Amino acid sequence: MIKNYVINNSHKHASKWLVLCIDVAITIFNFFLAYIIRFGITLNIEEINIGYQLPIMVVLATLSFLIVGSYKGVVRHTGMRDAYNLFLSVTILIAFSGFLMIASTKIAAVPRLLRIPISIICIHYLLNIITLTLSRLIFKYCYYYIKSQLGEASRVMIYGAGDSGLITLAAITNDSVQSSTVLGFLDDNPQKKGKTINGIKVYGSNALTKSFITKNNINEIIVSIPHLDKKKLSEISDTLLQFNVKVKIVPAAKDWIDGTLEASQIKAIQIEDLLERPPIALENQNIKTELKDKVIMITGAAGSIGSEIVRQASYYEYNHMVLVDQAESPLYDLQQELLSKGVSNFTPIVADIRDHKRIETIFKKHQPNMVFHAAAYKHVPLMEANPSEAIKINVIGTRKLADLSAKFNVDKFVFVSTDKAVNPTNVMGATKRVAEMYIKCLHNTSSTKFITTRFGNVLGSNGSVIPLFKNQIDKGGPLTVTHKDVTRFFMTIPEASQLVIEAGTMGNGGEIFIFDMGESVKIFDLAKKMIRLSGLKYPDDIDISISGLRPGEKLYEELLADTENTLPTYHKKIMISKFDDEDGQQVKDHINYLCEMDLLNQDDLIVSKLKDIVPEFISKNSTFESIDKKKTGNDLSNKKEIV
Repeated sequence: MIKNYVINNSHKHASKWLVLCIDVAITIFNFFLAYIIRFGITLNIEEINIGYQLPIMVVLATLSFLIVGSYKGVVRHTGMRDAYNLFLSVTILIAFSGFLMIASTKIAAVPRLLRIPISIICIHYLLNIITLTLSRLIFKYCYYYIKSQLGEASRVMIYGAGDSGLITLAAITNDSVQSSTVLGFLDDNPQKKGKTINGIKVYGSNALTKSFITKNNINEIIVSIPHLDKKKLSEISDTLLQFNVKVKIVPAAKDWIDGTLEASQIKAIQIEDLLERPPIALENQNIKTELKDKVIMITGAAGSIGSEIVRQASYYEYNHMVLVDQAESPLYDLQQELLSKGVSNFTPIVADIRDHKRIETIFKKHQPNMVFHAAAYKHVPLMEANPSEAIKINVIGTRKLADLSAKFNVDKFVFVSTDKAVNPTNVMGATKRVAEMYIKCLHNTSSTKFITTRFGNVLGSNGSVIPLFKNQIDKGGPLTVTHKDVTRFFMTIPEASQLVIEAGTMGNGGEIFIFDMGESVKIFDLAKKMIRLSGLKYPDDIDISISGLRPGEKLYEELLADTENTLPTYHKKIMISKFDDEDGQQVKDHINYLCEMDLLNQDDLIVSKLKDIVPEFISKNSTFESIDKKKTGNDLSNKKEIV
């Protein structure tokens, strides 16, 4: 019963008027106690006139507390500011008492009965400072002790005993929603080991063992170390997760609400937090100059990358944004998100990039200065089964947009490509490579600067492996991995989108911008780490199933083709790839022929033509491997003439 009362009423606070009454009562008791200390327990009340002075003291004490407002603080969250307010209230009270003493001596109209000895005033002052502050702290301690003993308290260790650790302790202690008991700090600094902070012991990081976790019934560890690099965080999390505890992380100080850390901001560590690569810092001033007063058109605006490009661009002083997507509901959601943030200078348009007349109408009406083309079909197995659709969107759609950009003298056309376009083994990658080649051809004959950005998988994007694994974990597993050795490059959605915008800033046309994505990630290891992050064990709680490589899928992705050379840019993490110059008109003619083919039920013919245009396109784990086998030596030499 007591447990339920504590839990159900933990969000309620004592009335400020009740707190005021208690403070006044303590003050009056201290006034009486001051006389006992001064004159002894056998004091004669009639001789010292305390009976006349007590009502006056009630009035003065109440007035002092009302002036400062010390009674308004939430007692369970008492801190230094509350202690200062109590000190100020008591100081005002002693000033009133001193004035009353002087008045009773100098002013005949004030009864001498109200004269308070100066020794009593001083003793009363000290007693008030001690007991009022102590009463707050005792109540605070008792509240959290009872709550931790009777409520559903989480038993926590804080990894990091520095300033951030102290702020984390305060945030947890003051949390009225989640009850937590901090049992200790963990720190790598040997000088802090064995010391206490706010009465809480500091342990060395090597003290954390399975027996220590079990003995103290620890179920949560919060990592609170500022400026911790991703590699070190990954190492710490790997160590902590093996103890079968929840691992949480404190966000960077810049992300705190109004500069104050709230307990609600301390979240379970995510796989995105463990991406072992430092984030990219881009030249925002250059972007600001480039986008200023421009009309920006973004295709695929409601998708993972497109919507983040919209968000990033919305921070700058552009003229207008034109958001194009054929997905009505996601586009509506993006519209509402922007409006809720006060962004209004944009136009959402439901349109299919394959509809030439519709897209041409948009160009005529809005006259964009920059086009960010993110609309695409990107799922490898689906496009392997539907090559005609991949051609329609990834090649024909891109061709129409690029042609219209050249026709309407767009300043820059930024194309979002993929690492799967490098030495492609699937239809999707091959179509993106063809699109890269087409806009390269247009660059040589148009005033529009055509620019390509190429990067790997995006964490959390629609259809990526991270949401898939999370969904499978929620359902109890197993997690499906296509091959035990398959690896992929990863980056976050904001980084990918910033890269696209940066490419539009630094590009002079004809470049393929490559992002230094660090080391590739083994998907099998990623799956095991996500299981541990969910507080589960592999393979006891959730197993991993090897499903086999899907049609068109590679074991390893690449960012550069064999024939490409890399040039540096002013940003050390962004490179330029320049592939070999080709006969642009001949390549363009072959691509145009591909786009004009009868795409209905012509899958083998379509893929064969793709292989003619992209000679490095060799199908893997696909029915189209038979096409490669049928190619004669003469076919291969013809390919060399084409590309």
